[in-house]
Amino acid sequence: MIVRRRSTSPMQEGIAQPAPQYPIESVDRTLLLLTYLAQRSELKLSEVRTHLAIGQSTAHRLMAMLVYRGFALQDPQTRVYRAGPALFDIARAAGSFDIARNARPILEWLVSESGETAHFGVLSGTEVRYIDVVESVSVLRVTGRVGQLNPAHTTSLGKAMLATFDDAYVRELYANAEMAAPTKQSIADLDRLLSELAFTRTRGWARNRGEMQSGICSVGAAVVHADNGLLGAFSIATPQARSTAALEKAHAELLQRAARRLLTARQ
Repeated sequence: MIVRRRSTSPMQEGIAQPAPQYPIESVDRTLLLLTYLAQRSELKLSEVRTHLAIGQSTAHRLMAMLVYRGFALQDPQTRVYRAGPALFDIARAAGSFDIARNARPILEWLVSESGETAHFGVLSGTEVRYIDVVESVSVLRVTGRVGQLNPAHTTSLGKAMLATFDDAYVRELYANAEMAAPTKQSIADLDRLLSELAFTRTRGWARNRGEMQSGICSVGAAVVHADNGLLGAFSIATPQARSTAALEKAHAELLQRAARRLLTARQ
């Protein structure tokens, strides 16, 4: 499934609050703009001017700062703005504890079925943040990475999540991002990454064979909610000495079942 929609807005309308005694207009204007951006699939500079009743130069400076801080992305051809990864991070942070709580028993089930280490992570711009892990009990195993940030294009978790977006959006994400290559197997070219994501969409899961760390292989599957969009992804990591094509497929089936379980738990 390819999605371009955002997760539920991090700034939903709530009960009206009294105005603060000493309001800061610039802060208020920025928050209003973030709320507006979160509610729109695309935003033109003229719409920013109209919505905030400000001039062209002020609107341009506000949007430039949001782009600089990752709260917005600007299409280089059409010049329209879209919500950026930092805004998505706020939305995910609001529900990350709930997601982690629901994902935990599913991670335990994955480990009991596969005998290997299982992770759950979320996308943070062009990186993966590992939210939770259950390690294998095998002496030779992949250790957990909870709290770490790794380049999304080098991990099965990251590629599974990137594959839920179309190529144009992935290009936006990587427009100013460096594609690190931790190992000789790492993908360090955007066109190669897009080709890999196309394979990922076709088969329904992503793979990593020594791309983040030599000697470690993994498969990953994204969790996409029909209304709330991308929630995260599960992965199963295996020492390369035990990894085979047949094992990859078996793990991929487990991960797809895990994704369905999390979606059921979120209903």
